[in-house]
Amino acid sequence: TLARALYDSVAVQFDALCFLDEVRENAMKHGLVHLQQTILAETVGEKDIRLPSVKQGITLLKQRLQEKRVLLVLDDINESEQLKALVGSPGWFGPGSRVIITTRDRQLLESHGVEKIYEVENLADGEALELLCWKAFKTDKVYPDFINKIYRALTYASGLPLALEVIGSNLFGREIVEWEYTLDLYEKIHD
Repeated sequence: TLARALYDSVAVQFDALCFLDEVRENAMKHGLVHLQQTILAETVGEKDIRLPSVKQGITLLKQRLQEKRVLLVLDDINESEQLKALVGSPGWFGPGSRVIITTRDRQLLESHGVEKIYEVENLADGEALELLCWKAFKTDKVYPDFINKIYRALTYASGLPLALEVIGSNLFGREIVEWEYTLDLYEKIHD
């Protein structure tokens, strides 16, 4: 959520842009070559390019992007191979480029030599309540009948913005009985 907001607010300052969602999932489903092709399609408009290998993708990414001021967001990285194939080193991109990587694994960033790491803090109770209500009710008002269910959802989400958005969106438009059932299911999933 934060990476998307930052991307949207500074995108006009860059020559080439790419927001690569759900890298972990897409790498498993489609492979790293597909993700490299997506970056090339988004940043330099090469929509019909077919890369034979990750190694060739690395070469082409470096060639096409080394002179461009690039803004690249890699969302949900979970393996060093993904970083090597998609961003390699700072020399891949032109001066003033920025790469934003979201991950749950700080060590992954450190081992790749990432210079600046920003750890997102959980939302405070009031902010978490407001975000959940906006997603669940499309307003910042708390409906009295739902108050206990809202606090259960807040406890489960633990102030994590993405969890609050997903839970709130999933509960939107549902009756109180459905909230109860859904929250029971969530609480069975510890991660």
